[in-house]
Amino acid sequence: WTTLERQNTRTSSRPMMFVVALLVSVVHVASGLWDMEEVNPLVVEAEYAVRGAILTRAQEIEAELKDPAKRGKWPFEKVVRCNIGNPQALGQAPPAFARQVLSLVMNPALLGEASKSSSFFSEEAVARAKAYLAATTGGVGAYSESKGVSLVREEVAAFIEKRDGYPADPESIFLTDGASAGVRHVLQALIRGPGDAILTPAPQYPLYSALTTLLNGTLAPYYLEEAKDWGVNLAELKRAYDAALDSKATPRALVLINPGNPTGALLEPELLEEIIKFAQERDLVVMADEVYQENVYYAAGHRFVSLKKIARDLKADDVSVISFHSISKGVTGECGIRGGYFELTNVHPEVSAQLVKLASISLCSNVPGQIATGLMVNPPDPTSTPGATDMKEREKKAESLERRSLRIAKALDALPGVSCAPAEGALYLFPNVELPPKAVVAAAGLNVKPDALYSISLLEATGLVVVPGSGFGQVNGTFHFRTTFLPPEDEIDAVVSRLADFHSDFISKYSDQGDQEL
Repeated sequence: WTTLERQNTRTSSRPMMFVVALLVSVVHVASGLWDMEEVNPLVVEAEYAVRGAILTRAQEIEAELKDPAKRGKWPFEKVVRCNIGNPQALGQAPPAFARQVLSLVMNPALLGEASKSSSFFSEEAVARAKAYLAATTGGVGAYSESKGVSLVREEVAAFIEKRDGYPADPESIFLTDGASAGVRHVLQALIRGPGDAILTPAPQYPLYSALTTLLNGTLAPYYLEEAKDWGVNLAELKRAYDAALDSKATPRALVLINPGNPTGALLEPELLEEIIKFAQERDLVVMADEVYQENVYYAAGHRFVSLKKIARDLKADDVSVISFHSISKGVTGECGIRGGYFELTNVHPEVSAQLVKLASISLCSNVPGQIATGLMVNPPDPTSTPGATDMKEREKKAESLERRSLRIAKALDALPGVSCAPAEGALYLFPNVELPPKAVVAAAGLNVKPDALYSISLLEATGLVVVPGSGFGQVNGTFHFRTTFLPPEDEIDAVVSRLADFHSDFISKYSDQGDQEL
C-alpha cells in the first residue's frame, strides 16, 4: 500500500468524511457533554493506586477537618499522608545549597545583590548559578535542547562515571520531568501493541502497569519472593516470560526496580548478574528504575550497585540497559520541581534518534528541574564551607530515614498477624497482614479488595493514608499495604500507636470473638 494510494483514498473519501463529520457533530450537539462512552477505554482501564480512591477520601476528610461545623466528626486532627514518597510534604527540609542556586537562576537580578554581600548566598552558589545561566539561551524561562541543558547532562555523565567506574556519554543522557516522564518515553517507543509484553515485578510501582495499559501493551508480572526479602527468582522470571509467549505476546523489556518500590528490597550484585544474562539470552531491553539509589541503609552492610555497572563488568555489550534517576527521592526530595534523567546504554543510534523525537514533541523538560538534577548529581565541593554543610545535611537526613524505617518496621512486625521486614532501601515498608475471613467476606460485599477495606478503615479511624497492596500486585490470598516512613521522628510514636490501636480494633471486629462481643 503506497503513499500515493493512501493520498488517493483520502481524496476520494472526502465527501463521505464530511457527511460523517456532520452527523457526529449533530450527535454531539444532541447529547451535550463529553461522556464516558467517548473516553478512550484504555484510560478507563488504567489504574494508579498510589493516588486512587483512598487518597480521594483523604482529601474529602481534609476538607471537613478545615470546616468548624464538620471537624468534630473525626477522632483525629489531621491527615498524615503515608501513601506516597513525598518527603517535603511531611516536613523534610529542602536542600539548602540547591535552593540558593535555584533562587538565583530563577531571579538573576539577585546576582547583583549577592555579589555585594555573602550574608545569604555563598560564593559557590553564585558561581554555580552563573554557570547554569551561561549554559542556557535566555535563562530558565527559555526552552532548552530537547535532551536538556548540555552542562547538566555533562554533570550527570560525570556522576555516573564516578559511581560506576565506566565512561558515560552526555549524548546518551536525557533530562526529564522526573523519572516518570522518561519511563513514558521509553515505553512509548517499545510498545507497538498487545503483541508486546513488558515483564514487571509484582509488587511493582503502578506507573509501569498503568502505562503498559495506556499504550495497549501486555503486562507480564513476575512475582517477587516475599520469604526471601522480596528477591527476584529466576525460575519465576522464566515462568512469566513463557506465560507471555503462551498468550501470544512477545516480551520486549524487563523492568527492574532497585531498591524496590514498594518492597524496600535491595538486590545483590550476584543476582543482578543473573538478570543481565537472562535478558541477554532473550534479547530483552532492561529498564533499571534506580531512583532510590541514595536511599540505601548501610547499617546492615548494604550497598547499591547500578545495573549499568553490572552489564559493563560482564562485557554484555549486546544488552540494552536504560537507567532512570530522579530528584524526587534520595535525600533531595524535590518532588514538586520535577527533575530526573535516563541514560541509554548499548542502544542503537537510530532508536536514540526516535527518543529525541519523542522528547522534542514536548519541546523540553522544565529547565529549573534540569538544574536541580545537576545540583543533585554535582553537590558543592565537600572541602568548601557550603559543601561541608551540604554533606552534613545529607548525612543527617539519611540517618534519620534509617532510624524511622527501623522503628516503624519493628512496631508493625510486633502487631498480631503482621510481618514486616526492615527496609534495605527506598522510602517504604510493605507489611503482610493476615486478615480474618469475615473481613474478606465483608470486602466482597462492598466490592472492594480486602486490603483496601483495611486501608480505608485505617484512614477513617486514624487519619493515616496508606496504599493497599492490591494496587501494586501481590500473590493471591495475601494482603499487604505500603506505607512510607517519612513522618517526622517526633511524630513516629503517635503514628505507630494509632495504627496499633486501629489494627487491634479491626481484627477484633471481624473475628469470631468480635461477633460474640456484639
